[in-house]
Amino acid sequence: MNTKIKCLLLDDELPGLALLKMLCEQMPELEVIKAFNSPITLLEEAPSLDFDLLITDIEMPDMNGLQVADALKGKAVIFTTAYKNFAVDAFDRNAVDYVVKPIRPERLKQAVEKVAEKLAALPQPVAAPKQIQLNTDKGKALIAVEKIFVVVPSKIDSRDKILFLNDNTKVTVKNCPFEKLLELLPQTHFCRINKKAIIALKHVQFYTHDIITADMLQPDGSHYTFPLSEIYRSDFIKKVKM
Repeated sequence: MNTKIKCLLLDDELPGLALLKMLCEQMPELEVIKAFNSPITLLEEAPSLDFDLLITDIEMPDMNGLQVADALKGKAVIFTTAYKNFAVDAFDRNAVDYVVKPIRPERLKQAVEKVAEKLAALPQPVAAPKQIQLNTDKGKALIAVEKIFVVVPSKIDSRDKILFLNDNTKVTVKNCPFEKLLELLPQTHFCRINKKAIIALKHVQFYTHDIITADMLQPDGSHYTFPLSEIYRSDFIKKVKM
């Protein structure tokens, strides 16, 4: 892989966690995002962390490493433990590897190489388009995706959509459903927030349970605000936390 594998570490015993952290930091292919000695704390923070791999002990109070792995579905996991009898349970959870303590650097490196192979085999994300082509009231136009702030229906004809751009200009797109626009726009950067608006997530400044405040200003100097509908709320919150 050209980029480092981002990993979280988990061991309830601080000496063991310190040793694991030291071994991982000596491996150029790894980037340690954070080390935890509490499985509960890790699961609380994991949704806000960007990581590819969890290296975790199994035997811990409150919650064991197998349960943590169950909660982090989709992430690569390397288990570490002093007990060999957990191996079957570990591999039942599709663990990438199972390293018996005391951890030897060469054995840990072998496990990390397996993770690298697994991640390299995953489909690579498609690059987000830099421009999209749309039919406007002035003819066909190429719109730079990064310039789009928000999309709302035209007040004259709801089949048309108004693209407000972040240079305070706007474009009228002819006869274009929201569904079509969502297909064209990169899903990780835009989100529908109610029946009448799609917003560029980078322009979200604040949000509450039902209101989104943008960083763009209206002509009167106040910030644009938009309703956040219940039907779109979970998708919006998931995207802003990515």
